[in-house]
Amino acid sequence: MKFAVGADHAGVELKNQLGEVLRARGIEFVDFGADGSGSVDYPDKAAQVARALAAGEADRGLLVCGTGVGMAMSANRFAGVRAVNPTDSFTARMSRAHNDANVLALGARVLGAGQATELLEVFLDTPFDGDRHTARVAKIDSGADPATAGSP
Repeated sequence: MKFAVGADHAGVELKNQLGEVLRARGIEFVDFGADGSGSVDYPDKAAQVARALAAGEADRGLLVCGTGVGMAMSANRFAGVRAVNPTDSFTARMSRAHNDANVLALGARVLGAGQATELLEVFLDTPFDGDRHTARVAKIDSGADPATAGSP
């Protein structure tokens, strides 16, 4: 598994801490920055990570900004990206198990390092359940109106 990682200025410290978690697990990753406290536009970092996934250069992504919300919204504009912004372990687990989320977007201003680490570990350890969820994920990826796309 290979990750693409990115953060804006608010998420640099937490991104670096979570990078150590990935490194300790032997997970390869490419870090798109940011690397300092200078202002960085989060949509730019989300786009870099999303493009890496779309190009097959990464299997999953990790994004960190102040809340994680802007990163998730920006990343989800890209085909094949299913970014989630959980604040609890249950949501992180279900986003993987039922939605096959492939990008974890976290908020450095709303989560402590311990909680963020827990969410990352749940995200890493939870497989996609497949089965009845596969058709639903296909609907997400198609961009079709679910009301006209049929039922699984």
